[in-house]
Amino acid sequence: MAENNPDVMNQLAMKLGLSSELQFYDVYSLDEPEQLAHIPRPALALLVIIPLTPAWDRSRKAEDANKEPYTGSGPDEPVIWFKQTIGHACGSIGLLHSLINGPAVDFIKRDSDLAAIRSLAIPLDMTKRAEMLYNSEPFELAHKSVEQAGDSYADPTSERNGGHFVSFVKSGGELWELEGSRKGPLERGSLADDEDVLSPRALDMGIKRIIKLNADGGGESLHFSCIALARRP
Repeated sequence: MAENNPDVMNQLAMKLGLSSELQFYDVYSLDEPEQLAHIPRPALALLVIIPLTPAWDRSRKAEDANKEPYTGSGPDEPVIWFKQTIGHACGSIGLLHSLINGPAVDFIKRDSDLAAIRSLAIPLDMTKRAEMLYNSEPFELAHKSVEQAGDSYADPTSERNGGHFVSFVKSGGELWELEGSRKGPLERGSLADDEDVLSPRALDMGIKRIIKLNADGGGESLHFSCIALARRP
């Protein structure tokens, strides 16, 4: 499981084929604008690692209980979503969701591994798409190259006992929550043309919704990490 560290995720993104015009930035606060001033706007994606609290777990199960298996595919699909079938790759899949959806698509290098993965994924259904990624040697090599990078070695049990990687992207004027262990992509609500994934409305519909679930359920203070994708200065 890759660490949610801008340097690590930048390495992985560039290795897969993202233009060097973009990079990830630490998000130091969700409430204080001055703590976000170092991030060029608009922010193109928000990648979060957050622990699976009891309240969030209950909410996820309730939300997914009556959902049919995801059937989206093709060029009209609003976002490209991957069901995770690769063990301990939730960070890499979270990164992939952040790069191949929304405005970041315009910064994928032509003829790169990232461009190929996206192109191959578009016509496939959920099962075949997951198989394609599972069998993708470039994705596996890129993931393994950064698996032990960053500040700490990735504990193989940490995904189950600790954090889930969730990507928030804006596509088609909507905020999407993308996580490979859910039943499909989750549309969280509309955003205006001048609102990005770090706008107050997007944060309220996204990461702050999860924080509020935990607080309302009497949970302890959450320790989570956010990084945002944006242009280089």
